Parts: sequence; C-alpha cells; structure tokens
Amino acid sequence: MNYILRFFALTAFAGLAACSTPASFVDEALETCTTKVVRTQARLGTDYQQSPRNIAPGDSLWHQTAVCQENWTMGFWPGILWYAYEASGNETLLAPARGYTEALRFIAGQPAYDHDIGFIMFPSFGNGYRLTQDPSYKEAVLATAGRLAELFNPAVGTILSWPREVPNFGGHNTIMDNMLNLETLLWAAENGGDPAWREIAIMHADTTLRYNFRPDGTSYHVAVYDPETGAHKYSCTHQGYADDSLWARGQAWGIYGFTMVYRFTREPRFLAFAQRIADVYLSKLPEDKVPYWDFCDPAIPDAPRDASAAAVVASALLELSTYTDGKYRADAEAMLRSLWENYRAPENVEAFLLHSTGHHPAGSEIDYSIVYADYYFLEALLRLKNLR
Repeated sequence: MNYILRFFALTAFAGLAACSTPASFVDEALETCTTKVVRTQARLGTDYQQSPRNIAPGDSLWHQTAVCQENWTMGFWPGILWYAYEASGNETLLAPARGYTEALRFIAGQPAYDHDIGFIMFPSFGNGYRLTQDPSYKEAVLATAGRLAELFNPAVGTILSWPREVPNFGGHNTIMDNMLNLETLLWAAENGGDPAWREIAIMHADTTLRYNFRPDGTSYHVAVYDPETGAHKYSCTHQGYADDSLWARGQAWGIYGFTMVYRFTREPRFLAFAQRIADVYLSKLPEDKVPYWDFCDPAIPDAPRDASAAAVVASALLELSTYTDGKYRADAEAMLRSLWENYRAPENVEAFLLHSTGHHPAGSEIDYSIVYADYYFLEALLRLKNLR
C-alpha cells in the first residue's frame, strides 16, 4: 500500500470528494493553527531535545519535557510541525520538523521501552516520510516496527504494553492505546518489512476485540493475561474512573485503531466493530459532542471534559465515513466545530485546544491543553479539508 493511504486512504475518499465540501470553519481553523505553530516554533528555537507536552490552566506557553525513552508524547510536536507544513506550505517549518524528528531516531535503535514507540515514531518519521520520501525516515519506521514486534507474545496474541508493569498487574498487560501502534506494524509490513508483522497486528486486534471490550461495546482500558499459557486473567482500568466505567479516550483509541486496521486489512469484522464501538461512543455524548473524561464519573455534569478524546474520534470518524458511504461525517464535523467554537484556546495560548484530561486518577493534566489533542485536531482538520 502506498504510504499516502496512511493519512487519507485516498481511494476511499474519492467517492465522496466529488459531492462534498468541507465545513466553512476548516480553512479558518487551519490558518489559525498553523500561524500558532510558526509563532510557537520561533519562540522554542532549536533545542530539539525538549518537546512540548502541556499547558496548565491559566498559562500560555508549552511546558516542555526532555526527549527520553519514557516520554511517550514526544512524537506529537514533530507530527504537528509536519502537518502544519502540509497545511500551509510554509518552508520555515521544515528545519524544525526535521530537527525534532531526528532527535527521536535513537528510539529505533534500542529495545522498546514499551508499546508507545509507535506513538513516538509514526507521527514524526511516518509523516516525515510521507511528505519528503526521505529513505532514512522509512528505515527508522521499519526498525521501529521490528522493535515493537519484539514485545509480541504469541501465546497471548498481543503486544505487551508496559513491561515495567507486569509485576503490578500480575501478567502480560495490553492497553487500548496499543491499537494505534499497529499502524507502524501494518505499514512496515507493506513497505519492505517483515510480512509477519501484519499477522502480529491482526492477532493483536482480534485479541483486543475479545478481551478489551464488554458485550455492550464499551471498553476496558487494560486486559491482563498469563504470559505462559496466554489465558485471559482479568480486565480493568488504569486511567478510567473504575474497572466497570467507560474511559472516554480509551473508547476513542479503539474507534481510531479498528478503523485504521480495516484500512490495511479490509477484513469486514474490523469495519463492523469500528462502527459498533463508534455508535456506543456517539450514543453517550453530551450535547456539545465533547465527552467527559469518563462517561461514568458520578461528578457529571461537573466532571472534566476531554477534548483530546473528541479530536481522536473526529479524525477516526472522518476516515470511517469513507468506508460507510458518508455515515459519521456529520458527527465528525459537529465534533470539530464544537472544539473550534467552544474549546479553542485564546490567541495568547500556544495550544489549539483547552480542556483535555491526561491521567485523572493520578491527578495529572486535568483540564490542560495537551499536545496529542492538538495533533489529532490538526489531523482531523486536514482530513476534512481533503474531503473536497
């Protein structure tokens, strides 16, 4: 599969493009966001060893964290730079996009710290390769896929998410977020990597479908398995309100992940499941289409929202709409419009969006601007624009 399919799945979009125009706010939003990126990057300078992570309520500048293997969000700022370059054509963004991307190359050359290497390397090197065809970027993605595959346990049928947490969970743990890292494996398998990586991704998706979801289509954050026998031990939450609650971003990762897996595999079960869990998510949304951080928090309507989950789902639904004769497009547009009209950060704040929730049970990044919210928001805007 040509790499451009990773971003828009162009053959699927073609049928919609002739009769569709993007919502009126998209051009304004893209221009505003890319202008912010240019201004922010001018302030940040050339220290590519520090990566924007979040902005606390009342602050205006990105808090940066060091580039290191434990920092799972460090691929999103270079991803934003690549998307902003794509949206604007502003070549001043190329040097920092390359600089932040190159700063992450070490990840591909060492054993995986955890599953998040896909989040780190695909928004950065993946987008970089798509836009520049730099062969060294492709090499980095292929190497990352190999490292990710080393975390696969064939007895279980999934990639181990958090090696460091095996003692705490009492077994091989697989979290919902891990679905997005399958993109690295699937793309790499089609672009010169080991064909077995495709089968690993499919097995992981099938096992996640079985044990990270309840019969009603709502998701668990974590599934835990016996690493020797592969037997499922239990499912629970880590970042949600409770083991039996519905953590909004967990469901968002699932919608995005199963839609993406269908893109590569064209297996009907993945498309059907993506629609099923999307319908569950949509049925539980508040009026403004932006979820509370957990749909079951008893503090609702006074619970924090999670704009990052809304951005992830909006991007996913735009792709899903291309496989379902336009179904879900109106929902995605409504989410993006609400984010733009109701959750937009003020001009003096470097982020695009306010009101995301990172790790609520840990008291971390509650009601913050968070870099991955901006990444998926910008991706969704570009996807919608390209539905012309």
